[in-house]
Amino acid sequence: MGVVSVSAEQVREKVSMPQAIAAVRQGFIDLAAGHFEMPTRTALRDGQFLDMACHHRPSATTMFKLLSLNFTGRQPAILGSVVWSDLESTQQLVADATAVTTLRTGAVSGVATDLLAPPDAGRLVVIGTGAQAADQARAVHAVRPLAELVLVGRDPGRADALATLMAEELGSARVEATVEVEAALGRAEIVCCSTTATAPLFALDALPERVHVNAIGSFRPTMRELPDALLGDGLVVIDERDSILEESGEILHALDAGVLRIEDLVELGVALTAGVEPTARTTFKSVGVAMQDWAIGQLLADAFLRR
Repeated sequence: MGVVSVSAEQVREKVSMPQAIAAVRQGFIDLAAGHFEMPTRTALRDGQFLDMACHHRPSATTMFKLLSLNFTGRQPAILGSVVWSDLESTQQLVADATAVTTLRTGAVSGVATDLLAPPDAGRLVVIGTGAQAADQARAVHAVRPLAELVLVGRDPGRADALATLMAEELGSARVEATVEVEAALGRAEIVCCSTTATAPLFALDALPERVHVNAIGSFRPTMRELPDALLGDGLVVIDERDSILEESGEILHALDAGVLRIEDLVELGVALTAGVEPTARTTFKSVGVAMQDWAIGQLLADAFLRR
């Protein structure tokens, strides 16, 4: 009996973004099929501490994650541990939650983008240059090879540093950094919002008529990245209904404003299983669910426990 510890570097070494996207995609299909026992996460201190768990019934495996989040000065802003347990094994896996969280959050945007964005979309705008931004760009690039990436951030130094990193990774894609949100959005085909904003980042008329938007930054009712008008303008896909109705400030605000109805919300697992007809503007809203961490944990267990 023992504990296998997996560092952030080992997470990155063993799990590629395409592997993460495939695992998270299958996880959402399994979620829609009822294969998971997954309570809504516990949020303490208004979301600064998060406790998440899920159980995958067919494999008799489970995942627990404890996070602390501090976006006002601590680096890294996200810290914690992911614990993976299997009824058939005498070992447990404990992985760095920062790497798992950013990887699985990028992966779900990759799944949604692959489902909803036009097949030829190649211009991405990422709003926010914090912990989640790089994996958002990597995930979109994995499913829609990028010709252009624009990184929008309030801190020019951080945005420039991220642009340098992404230019090295993306090869031939044109990469630039800016502080001007609405100017950057004019030519966007895909947008990823990864901020801790408490008010919408842009107005609807800043977006092109045809665009796909992923919003993954806000995870509390007090947080909002998207305008009501966007959520009332086209197809809205979400990660999981119960979590969204408890935690998503954008969705709750749009429902209260009457521009969106609960029955308009399509869960990602259902969309992957039954299919959807994308509108000109599509939105994917995620607050993050434990199954995503389980999906990455399963890949790590395959790499470290089942060799």
